[in-house]
Amino acid sequence: MKNDVLKEIGIRISEKRKQKNYTQEQVAEMMNVSIQMVSNLERGNKAIKIENLIKISEILDVSTDYILTGKYTENDKKVLTEKLSQLDDKNYKMIEMLIDYYTE
Repeated sequence: MKNDVLKEIGIRISEKRKQKNYTQEQVAEMMNVSIQMVSNLERGNKAIKIENLIKISEILDVSTDYILTGKYTENDKKVLTEKLSQLDDKNYKMIEMLIDYYTE
């Protein structure tokens, strides 16, 4: 893989990890790999093995497609819809306003 592609994959992993409020150490433990491995993935220093790609996508609750390409799948959108359905009315309205702002 080209270095740029690896860096983009690493950025997506890092962003999703931070959104889930996980440390690199927590992700490493859940994946049963070293912290150094997670760090290398996030910095784009190493290509991700298929088994690790599957593990990290499950941990971060995103598709492997998203990690590799940055494109969301229909399943990713369903997960987001499920999260939206759990919001109270006030927070739902706030998210709705944000969506309206970005789609106009």
